[in-house]
Amino acid sequence: MALYYPVIFFIGAYLLTFFTIPKIIGLVEYKKLMDEPNRRSSHERVTPTLGGVSFFYTLILALFFLKNWGTYDEAIFFVPGITILFIIGLKDDLVVLSPYTKLVAQIIAISFILSNEGFIIHSLNGFFGIYEIPIYIYYIIAGFMMLTIINAYNLIDGIDGLAAIVGVVILIIYSAIFYMAQEYFFLLISLVLNGSLMAFLKYNLSSEKKIFMGDTGSLIVGFVISTLTLKFLALSPEKYDSLPFLLENVPLIAISILIVPLFDTARVFTIRLANKKSPFSPDRNHTHHILIDYFKISHQQASFIIGGFNLIFVYLFILLGSASYNLWLVVTLVCTVVILGYLFYRFDYSFANIKRKIRFRRKIDKLKGKVKKNSK
Repeated sequence: MALYYPVIFFIGAYLLTFFTIPKIIGLVEYKKLMDEPNRRSSHERVTPTLGGVSFFYTLILALFFLKNWGTYDEAIFFVPGITILFIIGLKDDLVVLSPYTKLVAQIIAISFILSNEGFIIHSLNGFFGIYEIPIYIYYIIAGFMMLTIINAYNLIDGIDGLAAIVGVVILIIYSAIFYMAQEYFFLLISLVLNGSLMAFLKYNLSSEKKIFMGDTGSLIVGFVISTLTLKFLALSPEKYDSLPFLLENVPLIAISILIVPLFDTARVFTIRLANKKSPFSPDRNHTHHILIDYFKISHQQASFIIGGFNLIFVYLFILLGSASYNLWLVVTLVCTVVILGYLFYRFDYSFANIKRKIRFRRKIDKLKGKVKKNSK
């Protein structure tokens, strides 16, 4: 593939998103389709949403030009899935939908990807001694995996810049993987979405022309990332020969690439279920909320810290995966998750507990003041 193709698609996606988002902001403000802050919100003023609309038309336009690049006509199977999640995300941003309605839409969307032969995982290539897997096992594993990734990515979209930065990190890694594996269709899709996210990030972090991606964007980005992950796992053995890690470590490398959204979702769901709440009930127990509420850092700082951790973790895991076998990688992954889970659960930084601690400190200060007055 000529070098100018990746450059054209990346720059084209960046410019299309960059110059059209102001039009979306103007329309949203004119129609008053703003995101109103509430007690869970990390922003304090009404803000335009629907930034994900730019991802939709950029991807659809790119898929039109890439329709003949896929080995199994993958571009045609992307379109209905992206369109379904765009419609559901748009409606959820305007009129809040139930989590179960969105779940049904996600199942329908991913069914198009699962029906394409190019995404079928025929073997786990010796991962814990597992090679060939039955087709029905593939549908169960792949369907659950895509649903998990879509919702995990959707859940981390809670502060300025986080979802975009984590998405950029993940897509940079997949761009490198698909370039080395010579899967150019998926390389260009990764670059197109990455260009859109980088352009969007400029506005998402802006104090003057701010916009959120909303569910319109997070569902689409999560869907594309989940599809890229599925393709990564479905590569033929000869494609893995050019990649810098052992063939049997591929599933663990995929987990490491998605460590931030997966860890945060697992942690939040565990806390909610432990408190006898629905795993989809909203709260401020996310990792990014903890960093902001407890350490008093800005949205940008929290987002870059988390994004940086994601990149460093993947780099270290790829180094380990080039020489270590499953057991040591699993031990490393489990130890990391346990340590992170302990650090974030040990202090119990939920929003409600922070408020209780503040009220408790105020009561203590009042009692101390009364004691001083009485002693005088």
